[in-house]
Amino acid sequence: MKIWRCVNGINRFVLILNCSDTRLSNFQIDYPMQGNKEKNLIVELTFEFALKVIKYTELLLKDRRFVLATQLLKSGTSVGANVREAQNAESKPDFIHKMKIAAKEADETEYWLLLCDRSEGYPDCKRMLDDCSSIIRVLSKIIASSKNKTN
Repeated sequence: MKIWRCVNGINRFVLILNCSDTRLSNFQIDYPMQGNKEKNLIVELTFEFALKVIKYTELLLKDRRFVLATQLLKSGTSVGANVREAQNAESKPDFIHKMKIAAKEADETEYWLLLCDRSEGYPDCKRMLDDCSSIIRVLSKIIASSKNKTN
């Protein structure tokens, strides 16, 4: 469902998504935000996820697992950075492109987390894997819904 609304004299497109994940159901995404700092679920989810990635990679660094820590830190924090950048997209196609980059980074992050999860002697990261999967699903829905709205 899409809704046009006027905020401070500026017309904005609001996309409301339904999602099977109960933590993420019935949320709305405004885009492009053009500097507006209203609460936005995917921005908040990816920011919180990045904080978890930082804490987890610090554990990996203490265990001298430098390569995986570095790769995970780069991709895991990049997801939120790209989502945030998408909030200032110049157009709907630009928004979709930036969200696709975020989705690719999330997919790479999931790969590194799976390696950690299945390697012996690594700290538990199952909750982070669940969070990452949820973010990937939300990003996929945003991208698909945004594409439908531009056609």
